Amino acid sequence: MTVYQEIEILCDNARAAAATLALADSQKKNSVLMRISQALLEDADSIIEANEKDLAFASENGVPSAMIDRLRLTKDRIESICASVRDVALLEDPVGKGEVWSRPSGIEINRIRVPLGVVAIIYEARPNVTVDSAVLCLKTGNAVVLRGGKEAINTNKSIVNSLKRAVSLCELDPHCIELVTNTDRESANALMSMRGKIDVLIPRGGKGLIQSVTQNAKVPVIETGAGNCHLYIDDSADIDMAISIALNAKCSRPSVCNAIESVLVHAGVAGRFLPEFAKVMAEYKVEIRGCAKTCVLVPQAKSATDEDYYTEYNDFIGAVKVVDTLNDARAHINKHSTAHSEAIVTSNEVNAEKFQKRVNSAAVYVTASTRFTDGGEFGFGAEIGISTQKLHVRGPMGLSALTTEKYLIRGEGSIR
Repeated sequence: MTVYQEIEILCDNARAAAATLALADSQKKNSVLMRISQALLEDADSIIEANEKDLAFASENGVPSAMIDRLRLTKDRIESICASVRDVALLEDPVGKGEVWSRPSGIEINRIRVPLGVVAIIYEARPNVTVDSAVLCLKTGNAVVLRGGKEAINTNKSIVNSLKRAVSLCELDPHCIELVTNTDRESANALMSMRGKIDVLIPRGGKGLIQSVTQNAKVPVIETGAGNCHLYIDDSADIDMAISIALNAKCSRPSVCNAIESVLVHAGVAGRFLPEFAKVMAEYKVEIRGCAKTCVLVPQAKSATDEDYYTEYNDFIGAVKVVDTLNDARAHINKHSTAHSEAIVTSNEVNAEKFQKRVNSAAVYVTASTRFTDGGEFGFGAEIGISTQKLHVRGPMGLSALTTEKYLIRGEGSIR
């Protein structure tokens, strides 16, 4: 059997399961989610054992430490994942919700939200994505086909076994969650070609993965994730507050897409901000790559190239640039950003409003860390990804993003 045929069977099984899952009511779907939370906790030891195999493989093959952090599962992280599952169970189900109106012709139109059908996810070394994707899809009546990276294959197999067991115990078709176990590039290419079998494909990972999917897929794609995020320190910023926000946004988890990669500093406060910023970053061994003005104020900084300002490092590396005006900062961000998340630290309300209106990204913050761009932090329970495009959805994608619209029309012999 070819890889294409293997993927085709997975997608066909998922589509058959989606047809029955779409009929499940909210109570049934919520009971599945609660059972999933329980199953993951029950199977935590075996999941961690599988994860340790993946961690060993990653270390042996030179995977960067920040990426290994994304891959690592602990009891605490599994408990956190399970808490997110329970949070999703408590959220309102968008399926079936809508509005009704009548027309002069006598017809009554009911617009409701319905599942997309079969959702495929191609992602890298983040086992939590396996759970988040499956849970959000189940809650919205969608089947899901998961294709994770080779770095997490043992972990993903163990997790999906737990998920399928929970679904079966609740008397639903376990094929509503399918995992592609072939991690060769050929399997990803096959999945991207399943037109008519997959309703939407969502890539989650680095710039290379996302570009590969958006450029080569033959199925509809929601572009997500690449996070070249910026923090701009305005000339009216409280310096201590700016340092605190920069530290959180860069160092709390540098491997995630909502961490900042570049800091822009108004020339009026650069002399006060940058030496303190560099001192704090040095404690976390962050390598600073800066413009000429930055290198004068921070002697240990390396000279930045233009490419540095386009780069999503996912590591303890950051680019810094001194700018003369708010407009210069805005122009730099709109040129170099991936349209994910940007922030300004300011006490000037006019500048705050200008920044939010003129910066063209999915999430734009005033005096807050970009690390809040997250489905859980936004009240969505979990997320299927963070969309950086403008069509279908934008920003953190919760339950409603996994539904579409359907029109139900009634008449009484109505003709046009």
